[in-house]
Amino acid sequence: MSTDPTGTFLALDDGRPAVRFTRVYGHPADRVWQLVTDPAELVHWFPSRLEIELRPGGTIRFSGDPNMPESTGRVLAVDALRHLSFAWGGDELRFDLEAVDDDRTRFTLTDVLEATDTAARNAAGWEVCLAALDTRAGEHEDAGPGDTVHWETYYRAYVEAGFPSGAPVPGIGTGDGSGTGSGD
Repeated sequence: MSTDPTGTFLALDDGRPAVRFTRVYGHPADRVWQLVTDPAELVHWFPSRLEIELRPGGTIRFSGDPNMPESTGRVLAVDALRHLSFAWGGDELRFDLEAVDDDRTRFTLTDVLEATDTAARNAAGWEVCLAALDTRAGEHEDAGPGDTVHWETYYRAYVEAGFPSGAPVPGIGTGDGSGTGSGD
């Protein structure tokens, strides 16, 4: 498995910072939709366990992430087999699906960031999570959420690529390598 960063840092049309990832999976859209909306599938790759009311305005409960307290979010939009967005903490997560053909689906994850300095940290985390999703989708065989060695490798690569950094990293401290911050 490569540890080359696959995400991009961008400013949305409204000026908000975001990190974005795109994958093409060898499955029809209904299977990919299941992978990104069914709690029984999300447990294999998403960093928290989810209980989700899959409707606009629905509640999402996040639990089980050792680096975050249990919390709730709100479903912002649902267009079955095409789009899901929800609030998670101060961020907005967007999952977009587009059929490439009958057997392949383009999946795009956009993490609209509350704070710009979380870009490198969040991008590295999504790399680890998406590697686990890739495995679940049958795209490769080795990955898993919580793989901190890969996370740190990705994090360094994103910092070196110029992604904004400096936000606290749970369990490590600040994202600048100083070892101080809320995670100590």
